[in-house]
Amino acid sequence: MLYSASLDIYYKGFSTDVEKRLEYYLNSKHKFTSQTKDWVIVYVQQFEEKEAALKEEKRLKKLNRKSIENLIG
Repeated sequence: MLYSASLDIYYKGFSTDVEKRLEYYLNSKHKFTSQTKDWVIVYVQQFEEKEAALKEEKRLKKLNRKSIENLIG
C-alpha cells in the first residue's frame, strides 16, 4: 500500500516486486499515480500464493480510511 501526503490518499495494489512498482509510479508511468511524486510505501504483506494476494488486495480496497490507518498503525 502506498500513501501520498499531497493527495492525502492511500493506493492499494498487488505486485511481485514492491520497490520496482514504486519506482514505476514515481516515474509517472501510471495515470492515477502520476499526479504526484511523493508516494511512499506504508504497508506490505507477503503471500505464498498469487490468488491469496489478489484476494487480500480486493479486501483492502473495500476498507474505509480508519480501518486502513488502524491496519498500518
